Amino acid sequence: MRRRHFLRISAAAPLAMPFVAAAQPAGKIVRVGRLAAVSAPDDAGNLEAFRRGMRDLGWVEGRNLAIESRFGDGVARGLPALAAELVRSNVDVIVASSSDGARAAKNATSTIPVVFTMTGDPMEGGIVASLARPGANVTGVTTLGLALAEKRLEILREAVPGVRRVAALSHPEFPDAVAAVKRMEPAARALGVRLHVVEVRDPARLDQAFNTMRAEQDGALTVLAGPLFVTHRKRIVDLAARSRLPAIYSVERYVEAGGLLFYGESLPDLYYRSATLVDKILKGARPGDIPVEQATKLDLIINLKAARQIGLTVPAVLLTRASRVIQ
Repeated sequence: MRRRHFLRISAAAPLAMPFVAAAQPAGKIVRVGRLAAVSAPDDAGNLEAFRRGMRDLGWVEGRNLAIESRFGDGVARGLPALAAELVRSNVDVIVASSSDGARAAKNATSTIPVVFTMTGDPMEGGIVASLARPGANVTGVTTLGLALAEKRLEILREAVPGVRRVAALSHPEFPDAVAAVKRMEPAARALGVRLHVVEVRDPARLDQAFNTMRAEQDGALTVLAGPLFVTHRKRIVDLAARSRLPAIYSVERYVEAGGLLFYGESLPDLYYRSATLVDKILKGARPGDIPVEQATKLDLIINLKAARQIGLTVPAVLLTRASRVIQ
């Protein structure tokens, strides 16, 4: 069964003078630089959604559009060098993923427009001045990631009634994860659960992290956002199942890999929408005057196959709220 939940957020602010790097002449092939925090295979769905959005707006690869991509493979520290490569190649726009990618692109150039798609708050990291008027050469699409970190805790508690300890797998070098932990701690107290933050900087430490969760008798798990974890999602999902830990994830691809619960936004949908912002810039709008857009669609996906694997009976009331149930 499938249905969609909508949050409508208007973003209608007048655009000011054309940005000097935009306003493309007729017949020119526009070059878009893609800066992805994850690997090429992991980015394929997002990039295809962006391509589809561009095609629907009249930008077709091989005719008037070329996309040049750089992939961070889940390692944030490599993004500044990749952003600098795109700047040196003189692309017309940079489309960046994650807060780390957006920051790397913004730091690499003050003239080439940057359009980001990220899970956290772009104001918190100083990427934009405000959502309504981001300023400088940056705009983008953001999810409700930090607020959703709290909501995922609530859903996890509903899925596992009586749970008292919840582990939060966090990559502390990813800014969105650090900000999410700050939001989740008071939320956990209000729900009557103890939050056990387990930090992992190196994927080689994932087995040790789950050993710690078992030793601490954690009863459930929330996996926070981060390209490193997305890159190693299959391993995380398998370790959660082996540990019999009911887990909720911030990216749909975890559930596709066999994870139990997903609540959040469809990233491909957001990348499709980001094409609209790129189109506006290419037609002369100043990126800093284009309001940052926020998520419009939220999904709850429940994988009953994963639930049976760990011996969990998902409450019927939660199943009725699901956008999709995997049997």
